[in-house]
Amino acid sequence: MPEFHFVPTAPTPVGPFCHAAEADGWVTLTGQMPTFPGAPDAPLPEGVEAQAERVMENLKLVLEGLGLTLADVVQCRCYLSEFKRDFDAFNAVYMRYFPKGARPARTTIGVTALAVDALVEVDMLAVRP
Repeated sequence: MPEFHFVPTAPTPVGPFCHAAEADGWVTLTGQMPTFPGAPDAPLPEGVEAQAERVMENLKLVLEGLGLTLADVVQCRCYLSEFKRDFDAFNAVYMRYFPKGARPARTTIGVTALAVDALVEVDMLAVRP
């Protein structure tokens, strides 16, 4: 049976879903937005770099709440609402979170819009050690 996780230290989900779902040691993290824990109505950070950093920090909060780390991540899906403009800047932030030689599989997708008018969203698949 799957388990559905809500992590109290993570930002409030922007829709009707949990922070993560788990089955057989596989943990699927819902895409995180650049919102702030405890302040869901606060303005989003300015620019893709600041939003990417907030998204990655939010994902770390979810992982930590489940007893996991970025080292347990095997796959990421990244969504950019301004793909051509923001791809390189997003990558510069992303690479700070995953060192060379320990980067998970990844897909990056350009989309027409994201929830809360965000510039970036990232979801993850992790596995329990």
